[in-house]
Amino acid sequence: MQDFIIEAIERGGYVGIALLMALENIFPPIPSEVIMGIGGISVARGNMQFWPLLLAGTIGSTLGNYAWYLAGDRWGARRLAPFVRRWGRWLTVEWHDVRKARRFFKRHGPWVVFFLRFSPFLRTMISLPAGLARMGHWRFLIFTFAGSAIWNVMLIQGGRLLAYYLDETQQWMGWLILALTIIAIIAYIHRVRTWKPRAQCKS
Repeated sequence: MQDFIIEAIERGGYVGIALLMALENIFPPIPSEVIMGIGGISVARGNMQFWPLLLAGTIGSTLGNYAWYLAGDRWGARRLAPFVRRWGRWLTVEWHDVRKARRFFKRHGPWVVFFLRFSPFLRTMISLPAGLARMGHWRFLIFTFAGSAIWNVMLIQGGRLLAYYLDETQQWMGWLILALTIIAIIAYIHRVRTWKPRAQCKS
């Protein structure tokens, strides 16, 4: 994982950033904090530019979330429920969570798509009920892009600030990536091992 992320950032450049950010929103163990944070360190070192990095990361985030939106929009609750029942353990989500997020979306309206982009735990989850509720495609994309851009600015700036505290950024970068990635993977494995469905899949 460490080599993969380093390779994507150093050789894949902005395209690699966009791809990783898309995957991060589809597959839980890849943390955006690592991807954009290391991108921010690269900006501080002069190897990347702020605006292209922000644009690439935000496009990737938007596309990853759009995949979940389309799943809800195209499949609907009845077709989606068996999929969640079968694969929910590995996606660390169950239909109970989807139904709760769906009620939250209906209660607070489409603006939650924007505001929950700042939440480390709910920013991807809300895309599914947005699709189930048939939120307009363009409205979803605009809200997701705007919210993701603000979140990514914070991550990039955090990486830039961190770079100033690292005397030898190149030496410590690999260890930083490895430590944060291991923490994310351990959290994911713990979630999978302790995952228990709390409710039957019902629309």
